[in-house]
Amino acid sequence: LSMENASRVKEFILLGLSENQGVQKIYFVLFLAFYLITVAGNLLIVVTVISSQCLNSPMYFFLCYLSFIDICYSSITAPKMIAGLLVGSNTISFVGCMVQLFGFHLFGCAEIFLLTAMAYDRYVAICRPLHYAALMSGRARGRMVLGSWVGAFFHSTLQLILTARLPFCGPNKINHYFCDVHPLLHLACADTRTVGTTVAVNGGLITLSTFAILVSSYVVILVSLKGQTAAGWHKALSTCASHITVVILFFGPCTFIYIRPSSNLAEDKDVAVFYSIITPMLNPLIYTLRNEEVKSAMRKLWSRKV
Repeated sequence: LSMENASRVKEFILLGLSENQGVQKIYFVLFLAFYLITVAGNLLIVVTVISSQCLNSPMYFFLCYLSFIDICYSSITAPKMIAGLLVGSNTISFVGCMVQLFGFHLFGCAEIFLLTAMAYDRYVAICRPLHYAALMSGRARGRMVLGSWVGAFFHSTLQLILTARLPFCGPNKINHYFCDVHPLLHLACADTRTVGTTVAVNGGLITLSTFAILVSSYVVILVSLKGQTAAGWHKALSTCASHITVVILFFGPCTFIYIRPSSNLAEDKDVAVFYSIITPMLNPLIYTLRNEEVKSAMRKLWSRKV
């Protein structure tokens, strides 16, 4: 088989979440609403943080970036899926598929690194308040965000190279609603065990190492609060609670899918809905509902605009 023979597939068909047309119509309405809420909610946070003088602490600097990433992250998969649900069929070109895979891993991985930076920010704020200004200077924050993007770029490039080099000679039906590594490995007409293991190890190292940093930063925070008053406990934990919630919602499903070799694709795509669509939608709600500063800044912004 020569190379152009090996990859005969020029486009893929995304099977989506259901092949039942009635269910597709319900999903269309549901996911369109989810996506619009995601974009509107996260955009509101970006605009509020940028235009508000009182939200200039590092925590909001990171929150603004997190919201920006969430918009990109859901936009890489949701519009294509929603359009497919509307017309009832969803084809994607080989190149489009690879772009989607790259973008999904780029924004997803950037979000993981950014959540880790946010945990470090909370640790410094609570455990080393006197050094906070120095450790979280504008330059330090900029480096953390840049580091998140660079790390994510290397991760997604590796995933792309490993997948794009595989031969695809048909069938071309992807049992998923977007192009991801595991479903594509199932379609390749070659032995994909080595690639599958490399992908699992790469994803596993990233999720487990960042998760270890996250957990240890929160353990240190809890230990440091031992001698605190109830008010001190409440103040510290209220700033951490929203972050911990987001971390659990994002890392739980993500870890489940990427640190093991995939066997059940139907199960994988149901879990993927959670971290690729639901979590980006919930992030603005989680951060604003628990946060008086953000709520009052939004009220000010609203009254100024009105």
